[in-house]
Amino acid sequence: MEIILNGQSYQLPKNIQSVQQLLEHLTLSERVVIVEVNREIVPKEEYQRAIHERDEIEMIHFVGGG
Repeated sequence: MEIILNGQSYQLPKNIQSVQQLLEHLTLSERVVIVEVNREIVPKEEYQRAIHERDEIEMIHFVGGG
């Protein structure tokens, strides 16, 4: 399945079917992340939401430093 991830075409492995699985795949599941699917912010309690072909997903995660 192909999605648009942060403005770029991204081919998902077949076993990735939810926002939570995508976060785990990208090793972001333990970080504070803001997720938007088709211009709608997805609350953390809804990360089991299914991902569909050509969904536009934006992810922002915070990086510490000084």
